[in-house]
Amino acid sequence: MAKIVKQPDLNDPALKAKLKKGMGHNYYGEPAWPNDLLYMFPVVIMGSISLCIGLAVLDPAMIGEPANPFATPLEILPEWYLYPTFQIFRVVPNKLLGVLMNGFIPLGLILIPFIENVNKFQNPFRRPVATTVFLFGTLVTIWLGIGACLPIDKSLTFGLF
Repeated sequence: MAKIVKQPDLNDPALKAKLKKGMGHNYYGEPAWPNDLLYMFPVVIMGSISLCIGLAVLDPAMIGEPANPFATPLEILPEWYLYPTFQIFRVVPNKLLGVLMNGFIPLGLILIPFIENVNKFQNPFRRPVATTVFLFGTLVTIWLGIGACLPIDKSLTFGLF
């Protein structure tokens, strides 16, 4: 069993003041073994397993129709997180251009840390360029994702125009 190397001096007025403020046991060096690893982690793991089992019992997944390899559905959609890229492939007439446009997605994500990196502020109102790029990208992604669920003739305009 591991020993605590540094015993806290509970008579120290500075430590008493910090403990009064709510600074807990981790401040003065209580080890993670055995306290957290033996007692807290199993509680969290068992709680997660119980939550999954409870949700499976309360709302079981339904079994659909058997797959028919000879009947292709009219609209095959990817998983929800791929809707925007699917929409790009779907509406761009030149497939090479669609591949290039989809190649700009990871390139844009790679460039995010370099946009306005000299600004050390975390407040988004004090970083106007990064905030504008983020909001524009988010809106375009949502727009493309919603459009992927619509028929192709209404996918860009949502049928409003």
